[in-house]
Parts: sequence; structure tokens; C-alpha cells
Amino acid sequence: MEESSYSNLSTSHLLGSVPAVANGEKKASYEVPEANLQIFPPNNGSGGGSGRGYQTLEAPTEDFEQQAANNWKGVFSISSYTQYFNVDTDVVIYRLICSFFPATGDFFSKIDANPDLYGLIWITTTLVFALASFGNCATYLMQKHTDGTTSWSFDVGYINAAASGIYGYAVVVPVAFYFLLQYLGSNASLVRFWCMWGYSLSIFVPTAIILLIPLEILRWIIILIAGTASSCFVALNLRTYIEGPNDLRMMVVAAFLLQMALAIFIKVWFFA
Repeated sequence: MEESSYSNLSTSHLLGSVPAVANGEKKASYEVPEANLQIFPPNNGSGGGSGRGYQTLEAPTEDFEQQAANNWKGVFSISSYTQYFNVDTDVVIYRLICSFFPATGDFFSKIDANPDLYGLIWITTTLVFALASFGNCATYLMQKHTDGTTSWSFDVGYINAAASGIYGYAVVVPVAFYFLLQYLGSNASLVRFWCMWGYSLSIFVPTAIILLIPLEILRWIIILIAGTASSCFVALNLRTYIEGPNDLRMMVVAAFLLQMALAIFIKVWFFA
């Protein structure tokens, strides 16, 4: 009797008790309506109000991506120049081979789609160390030939002279021609000029090795041949790029003479 009365007591108020779940309870369900983006007001070109209201989002154009490289802020941004280093080894080797055969004169057409600055930096840096090292070796061999007691010594001044001459020439000369041609009304491209002049110096790297031969007359023949080939490469390609009045033709002659002057500078300063 007592046990039955205890079982009829309500226990929902006790701590920790769990109310029974009613059978047949149905869970409420709610479906999220599908989002449907609309343009407001409709941009259908009617009513003369095409420039008002909300507009659809469009992907950024290429002009926006290249905006940073076309203003002064882009000049000082490293990301603006990454496109000019997007070349692989095969492309660089192909352009190096083309620079050794100046008669074609179509180098600009080969780099028009993708001019690079990798060749300019790599070739000039290699040439600087080649002139400094082989210039010291050539000086030692000549002195050893005349005086058997001469000891080896490395002249650090060769590095300073090579860096100043080669880097200065490869950067300043294309810039000077670019501004002169712009002044004369020609549609010049500074990046393409840097690319072309950089590859024009590649022939002087193997020439520096050959100039180790301790015969003065042979050295002059070698440097004049290399200088002529490099000068023809610059002049012929520059001629096809700036075809026009006689004032522009004089720029081709000036480029040829400057390239020959560089070759003579290499011979006189490092392999005298």
C-alpha cells in the first residue's frame, strides 16, 4: 500500500530528473529559400538610367592588373617586374644563340611577346666576374712571359672597373636611346631595349676566355671580331625597330660606334 503511494508521487521537480519524451513528437522543419540575386533597378539599357542603381560585378580586366606597372607607384614595386623574369632555360638559351648570329636582325620580333630582364642581369653579372678574373689571369701571363720571377696577385680594382663599366653601359645606354627616340617621335620600348642590349653583351663572355692567349696582335683581332659581331647585332635590330627619317638612322650609327667603344674598353682596360 505504501509502495504504491510512493510511486504515484511526481518527480519532475527533483534535481537531475529527465522528463519523458512524448511519443509521436514531430520535429519542426524549415526550408531556407534559395537566394536569388537580382539587379535593382534593372540594367537593361532602357529609360536612359543605365549609369544609376546597382550594377553587376565583373572580373577585373587586364588593364587594371597592369595599372601598377604603368604609373610611378608601379615603378618602385617589385611585383611590377615579375613578368619580365617569367622565362625558362630553353627561351634564354635560344635568345643567347640568336645574339651570336646578328645577320638576321629580327631579335625584336622574337622577344615581342615576352621581353625579359633575366638575360640582362645574368649576362652582365657573368661578364663582370669573367672580365675581373680572366683580366687578372691575362695580366699575370703577360708579366710572367716577360719576367719569370713575377708572382700571382689579384687586382681587386678590376672588379670595380668591370662593374662600373658593364652595369653602367647596359643600363644607361638603352635609357638614353629610349628618351632620344621618344623625343624624335619613335615608339620605343625601354624593356625591349634593355633586353636586346643585355643579350648583345653575351658574346664578350667567351671572348674573355679566348683573350687569355698571350699574343697582343691575336687579342686585337679577337676583340675586333667580337665587337663587330655585337655592334652589328645592336645596329641591325635597332634599324628594323626605328625605320624612319635620317635622324633615326643616325641613332643606328651611334649605337654601332658605342658598342665598338665598349669592346675596345674591354681590351685596353682588362687585357692590355
